[in-house]
Amino acid sequence: MHKKPNIILVNCDDLGYGDLGCYGSSRNDTPVLDSLAGNGMRFTDFYMASPVCSPSRGAMLTGCYPPRISFANFDGDIVLFPGHDIGLNTSEITIARLLQSAGYATMHIGKWHCGDQDEFLPTNHGFEDYYGIPYSNDMGRMVGRLTGRNAMPPLPLLRGKEVIQEQPDQASITERYVEKSVEFIRTNKERPFFLYLAHMHVHLPLYAAAVFVEKSRNSDYGACVMAIDWAMGVIVAELKKQALFEDTIIIFTSDNGSRNDRGDSNGNLRGKKATTWEGGMRVPFIVHWPSKVKPCVNKEIVTSLDLYPTLANIGGATLPADRIIDGYDITDLLLSKTNKSPRDTVYYYMADKLEAVRVGDYKLFVSRPPERVLNTEENKMLDTHSLRENIEGKAKNRPSITKNELIHELYNLSEDVGETKNIYEEHPEIVTQIIKKVEACRKDMGDAVTGVRGMNVRPIGRVSNPKPLTSYDEKHPYIIALYDRNEIG
Repeated sequence: MHKKPNIILVNCDDLGYGDLGCYGSSRNDTPVLDSLAGNGMRFTDFYMASPVCSPSRGAMLTGCYPPRISFANFDGDIVLFPGHDIGLNTSEITIARLLQSAGYATMHIGKWHCGDQDEFLPTNHGFEDYYGIPYSNDMGRMVGRLTGRNAMPPLPLLRGKEVIQEQPDQASITERYVEKSVEFIRTNKERPFFLYLAHMHVHLPLYAAAVFVEKSRNSDYGACVMAIDWAMGVIVAELKKQALFEDTIIIFTSDNGSRNDRGDSNGNLRGKKATTWEGGMRVPFIVHWPSKVKPCVNKEIVTSLDLYPTLANIGGATLPADRIIDGYDITDLLLSKTNKSPRDTVYYYMADKLEAVRVGDYKLFVSRPPERVLNTEENKMLDTHSLRENIEGKAKNRPSITKNELIHELYNLSEDVGETKNIYEEHPEIVTQIIKKVEACRKDMGDAVTGVRGMNVRPIGRVSNPKPLTSYDEKHPYIIALYDRNEIG
């Protein structure tokens, strides 16, 4: 390649497998993304490495399963919270840092959620600049959530490491992210750039601009999906205006499945966010690169971990040789030099618990929280971040990790993508084959269910004397002192 391509990675929040028109949605309007999918490579079997946000994002940025980088259990929580003393270790080498070393301009816009203390922020992980809300948009001051375990400090909007606004109008956030994206593209049009845009949508609470709410056929949820599509349209238009479209790889995906278990948000998949059913971890994945990536629907198994070595290869960066990387280089698959993915296995971790493994068409569950707990009314908010209290009844200040039961379930995903028919008893030879991989994975990265500690696990980052980025001041002139929706998700 005589010229390094620009790379734009768009990562949505809680967007489900079936939320785009090109993935079968009849409720949401996504013409721009449908066009990119039709003119690019749309994957049917793409997985994030976790069904919740912090582990998913840390894994994608490092090319490693969450337990590998100790990003699976955050001192009893399953995601990071404001003021947490832990985050992505600065010894980890993110894809941004790799591309930066290869001459790329790098910027992160949007949700980070890999730690809010100074040393964990994007500018210490290979991004030259950062603009965004550093964690979930429900982690601010909201009506009905001012005391107790759900109370949060004012929601911060950052530029670099500086808080430039507290409690911003969330309905305007997507437009502000797009403005910064356009600014970054214009500023760096003469050099290769890497833009990581991580949308706020469609995480709860759902705040979309009025223009989208008025047009939506699917209430506020559809309006947020529409805003994502609009944002993509503006970026595409800017790339064309700057004569960069042909030399830019656009990658579009989501951090985990939708929290919705109604409608078609997760398509025909079973389960949702925070579960290791397919609906929790299989998400949309579109790659568009004019004249390089041929339009097609790809049914090969690919994961977010594979972006790390792939983008490093495409961008001319050298992979670190001093650590285990779990991703596979899928450059040849994207360029149609092969029709087979180098990956045939996916490990499904929920927090630090190995719950399932897919090998080829077959997926074996080895553990999962008891169905009786998942289905109770008191725990209906599982998809928020975790159960309110763990099964043993120990109340915590924040959602905590629950206990699993060992199970035996086998599904053929090529014939039963909805995971409805357990064929465990019918295929002992397949079970035996997959169990060998289960045991090797437990030995490698650990499994809290069986109490196995991984042999190849790197430490999480930790600081002393942590503090939240903001604190409430009743005299401060917030534009929105208190968000009027108490939806959390």
